[in-house]
Amino acid sequence: MSAYSSPTALNDAVTEEVTTLAGKYISLHSASPGTTGANEIAGGTYGRVATTWGTVSGGASLGSQVTINVPAGTTVAYWGIWTAITGGTYVDGGALPSSETYGAAGTYLLTPTYTAS
Repeated sequence: MSAYSSPTALNDAVTEEVTTLAGKYISLHSASPGTTGANEIAGGTYGRVATTWGTVSGGASLGSQVTINVPAGTTVAYWGIWTAITGGTYVDGGALPSSETYGAAGTYLLTPTYTAS
């Protein structure tokens, strides 16, 4: 028997764990990060960026918009959530709305949304 009164309550609890307690740092990936955070981009002035997660509702939480530096010659297609600005543990992530290739260095604006599933 579950300690949660409904699937929504369980999804809220999972989202709360991922966003508030575990994952505050957002990454970009050139291909699927899988379950390990693989394919994280690197080079130039790229680095993970901290987000501030909002209130969990309906199993989802919206993070604050982040600006992530992208090196020249890089394609970004996925994003991820990490426990640390470097190293750390990969928590989860997802596909970006569309992949984008940068001929020159630039920035990617992302408002992360995490939904427990």
